Amino acid sequence: MKITDVLSSDPEIVSGAVVFKGTRVPVDALFENLADGMSLEAFLENFPTVERAQAETVLHLVGEDVKRYFPKAA
Repeated sequence: MKITDVLSSDPEIVSGAVVFKGTRVPVDALFENLADGMSLEAFLENFPTVERAQAETVLHLVGEDVKRYFPKAA
């Protein structure tokens, strides 16, 4: 799944912030809440328009991106 399958940005929605596709929830909300110690479960309860698959895909893709920058030593 591509990042554009789960995220979008439109100047007419939340001033162009990157949001979970089909919602008005900024993706930053996920990272800020996780950084503050909130569980993914609690995030999904607090933002019911975000689907679990969307949040998990974003986390997976970010993890994959980090691995590209820091590949394992051979």
